[in-house]
Amino acid sequence: MLSLKEKDRPIIRKLLCAGCCVRCVLRFCCVGTYSAYRRSYEDIRKELLTFISEEKNSPQSHDASGEDKPDDPPNKRMRIDEGSTEDSATPAQTDSDICPVCLGVLQEFCDPTFAKQVSDAVKKQQYEFDSLVLTVSLPAQLSVREHSCWLHVKKEVREKSMCLGKDDVIQVKDAFKWAVQGKIGQELGAAVVANSPCEVSIGFTHSETEEDCHFLANTCPDCFKPTKNKASIFTRMAVVKALEKISEEKFSRHYPCPPKKPNTRCTALDTTCLHTSVFIAGRYNKFSRELPQTPWVIDGERRMDGSVEELIAAPLLSSFRADGFNFSSSGREDVDVRTLGNGRPFAVELLNPHRAKFNRSEIKQLQETINQSSDKIRVRDLQIVNRDATSRMKEGEEEKTKTYSALIWTQKSIDSTDLEFLGNIKDLKIAQKTPLRVLHRRPLAVRQRLIHSMSTIYLDKHHFTLKLCTQAGTYIKEFVHGDFGRTKPNLCDLMKTDADILELDVESVDIDWPPAIPD
Repeated sequence: MLSLKEKDRPIIRKLLCAGCCVRCVLRFCCVGTYSAYRRSYEDIRKELLTFISEEKNSPQSHDASGEDKPDDPPNKRMRIDEGSTEDSATPAQTDSDICPVCLGVLQEFCDPTFAKQVSDAVKKQQYEFDSLVLTVSLPAQLSVREHSCWLHVKKEVREKSMCLGKDDVIQVKDAFKWAVQGKIGQELGAAVVANSPCEVSIGFTHSETEEDCHFLANTCPDCFKPTKNKASIFTRMAVVKALEKISEEKFSRHYPCPPKKPNTRCTALDTTCLHTSVFIAGRYNKFSRELPQTPWVIDGERRMDGSVEELIAAPLLSSFRADGFNFSSSGREDVDVRTLGNGRPFAVELLNPHRAKFNRSEIKQLQETINQSSDKIRVRDLQIVNRDATSRMKEGEEEKTKTYSALIWTQKSIDSTDLEFLGNIKDLKIAQKTPLRVLHRRPLAVRQRLIHSMSTIYLDKHHFTLKLCTQAGTYIKEFVHGDFGRTKPNLCDLMKTDADILELDVESVDIDWPPAIPD
């Protein structure tokens, strides 16, 4: 039974006479129970007609108290005074009529056939999920028609000493969800909830009434501003804002109340699905001196085949069936630099994954797949993390330390005693102007960095191994050769000879993330 009251009779008559559909009638009667909208169109219509045909003083066969069922949401109540009378008009409506307010959204589109059509469209996209959230996009002109109908009803109830607040009216979007989401969830075998990583979007358009909003641009021009990302200035938010500003009198002069009946119903757009991103973290080692971290493209031309991010991301994209990815890491090494030790922390954001749930065994197998795909890299500690956890990789990045091993050449002949003083230098402060080699992608600035400690291994009179522990973000190559004086002091200054770096390895990146996973 519908939760209708005696005071709803004149509103029901008024709306049915205006050609409104039965679910819009329930909305304007502030019926806030889910189950009412799930009933068939014909069942609702029969009960409404029976209700308004009853004598005003006859025993109420419906829920006169207006109380909601325990499992239904709180009813949006209509404020109303005593003294209402029934309309003498007889409503005339057939099932083929298109509602002038919802433009058909709450009619045929609430039938099981449309719910199955939506479900079939979702199934074709082959997502794996156990819950979903349903989002609905409606034409902006529905807000204009809703406002028009509200003013139409308001005029009637005002004459009968009643008051109907616009905020009390159930929204078209809510009524539609209540009517169809249970059917869609049943078809898909998934719970329809308020928050879910999987979003199913249903949209409607109605070209016949697109000009309904245009008068608002003249009456409230400040509400409609062109934006880069919107094809039309008549967005729903802009229309709602204009309707809040326009007076009832001015609105009525430009737009009919009630709204005119359309010749066509809304058209349903393609059903789309979107899954929130999944984040994968781990650490990688790079063993090649001919492999860039990211694709190396100069002037639109790719210079090297493959990259660290592509070798890691390819198996992930395939397994998660994602549309794309974003790769980030704690710093980056040059193409000719190896990353050894415990590896460099990284995170991959997988965009719109069609499969999102993997157990530990499956993730371990995925790690092995990556490691077997190439001998140039190796991944460890692979795991699924949340978005917030990835920020830990960047937090306090410049306060972290990194350890390097470099093969150094000196122009001047040296012996082991020439290197001893380097081991005594602690927390050396250096100033590094943006290196020439990265000036095309980094802003010009002078960065203060620390060389925490150094140690050496003598090799021959022109070569030695330099081990450094430095503040993260230090340009090691430039510290060695000086970059034409752009790094001060540098190793050349300290040793009073020209020097250059022949090979460089990252030995450790001292960030305690992601958590280590035992083998």
